[in-house]
Amino acid sequence: MKEKQNDEIGERLVISDIESAEKILGVKYSKSERAQMLNNLEGQILSAKSRRQNNLDNSVQMASKFDPRLPGFSMPAKTGYEGSDLAFKLPKREEDIAFATVGQQAYLIKNGLITSRKLTEIYLKRIKKFQSKLQCFAIVSDEQALGQADAMDSLSKSGINLGPLHGIPYGLKDLFDTKGLITGWGAEPYRNRVPSSDATIVKKLRAAGAVMLGKTTVGALAYNDIWYGGQTRNPWNINEGSSGSSAGSASATAAGLCSFAIGTETLGSITSPSHRCGTTGLRPTFGRVSRSGAMALCWSLDKVGPICRSVEDTGLVLSVINGYDRDDRGSIDAAFHFSANDSIKGLKLGYIPEAFQKGASKIDKEALKAAKSLGMKVVKVELEDLPYMSLINILYAEAAAAFEHLTLSGDDDTLTWQDDGAWPNTFRKARFLSAVDHVQLDRLRYLTMKSLDKVFSEVDVLVGPFDNGPGPLLVATNFTGHPCLHIRAGFEDLSSRGEASLSNGKLSTGEAGQGKQFRVPHGVSLWGKLFEEGKILNVGMALEAKLNVWENRPPLFL
Repeated sequence: MKEKQNDEIGERLVISDIESAEKILGVKYSKSERAQMLNNLEGQILSAKSRRQNNLDNSVQMASKFDPRLPGFSMPAKTGYEGSDLAFKLPKREEDIAFATVGQQAYLIKNGLITSRKLTEIYLKRIKKFQSKLQCFAIVSDEQALGQADAMDSLSKSGINLGPLHGIPYGLKDLFDTKGLITGWGAEPYRNRVPSSDATIVKKLRAAGAVMLGKTTVGALAYNDIWYGGQTRNPWNINEGSSGSSAGSASATAAGLCSFAIGTETLGSITSPSHRCGTTGLRPTFGRVSRSGAMALCWSLDKVGPICRSVEDTGLVLSVINGYDRDDRGSIDAAFHFSANDSIKGLKLGYIPEAFQKGASKIDKEALKAAKSLGMKVVKVELEDLPYMSLINILYAEAAAAFEHLTLSGDDDTLTWQDDGAWPNTFRKARFLSAVDHVQLDRLRYLTMKSLDKVFSEVDVLVGPFDNGPGPLLVATNFTGHPCLHIRAGFEDLSSRGEASLSNGKLSTGEAGQGKQFRVPHGVSLWGKLFEEGKILNVGMALEAKLNVWENRPPLFL
């Protein structure tokens, strides 16, 4: 029996193998301890190899699930969406119609000032004109979009309006299944993948009357902006990528190629491209929006949210896509409330002083000054000193598990992006993460939840820079599941910037390169309490109005 086991393992283990492995794991055992575990390890290896014979599809969820709510949490009960009161005149120029807010376009459609078909045709024309420069759509479904638009116009003629997204064209990140339409996840091994059913969010948006223009590009397997068709570009500087992984969603929205788009975030994939492209991205509380029918990267981290051109639009879209889904084990039944007319007076605005010191830009500091002037009580807060960046190893482990077969089969070699910080190398490194350390990381995550809970017991909204470091809030709040709103705060003159990277076990953003300067957007983030997106939206609207830069458009795409 022993000989058979050794054959299945391969070359027989020797004590020096264990000693070498200790260096990778960062531990140290004695000679006697190595000798004692030698025979036990063979059974452990066989067990792991046996499990690997059962290739798990990406749709198979984890039995364990993350819940951002600590004991004693009370779910807000208030519900309902109320937009601004507005009367909007139909612009003469098509580009002005294209860059109008979702709320303004909804007003035009509801009052018969424009048809959904006309609005859809405007966007399809712009996509045809600018797609080659931006590479922001993986696939454009012209006929399907026009058919959906005509159906909405027929309802309008009958006096039926399905709500604020009735007839509004949008872009869908190419992670979500669309029946009969390629959903390639941006990655070569899946570029011809055609689902047989729609993701939950697709069904929700269709039921609300939204018109899908096509699938926006995603950095391969939800990382960065490089996909099997090329690299998605930033409309403000087409010499650089749009960042990722919701690369196409931010690029297309910023360039006025859709009314809004849907993105996902595991660790910055809504906020990072919004920061670079100057869009407004809302990462909702973990569990609020269904991920059923979406590619899984990290079951305990993935979140779905809107990318728009204004703060209010993100609240409008979230009011439609919010909702419990029993097919998503991470889904949480939560009411959503947002009124564009709610006052922010009486709210407490928090900030971490250190975040606005070394490394913070002039725009970050001006945004803080503007936020302080909005009439809220301003509170200085501190984040407990914990090794927050270590939590990224949880992401490594879950992502490597989600795409284990690519690593073991060698199909990871087919992915275009092969740098040290790219997925292929990251997945391979993750095989050496310790399961014991992983459990300890889960316990650290619990401490992080308690740390953020303490901060939000003192304030309603937290304001901070997105890319100072980047600081621990980007990482910490993604792992606790707190919502984040990222808005444009100003502009700076920079040349082409590098890509975000997870190389060397750290999260980092590239430095600006040398050469011609471009006027590019710079944003600031607002974080809020669990399931209280309404408050950060109200503060975001006030700050957006104060800064008064949100309506600027990228010059090349007017």
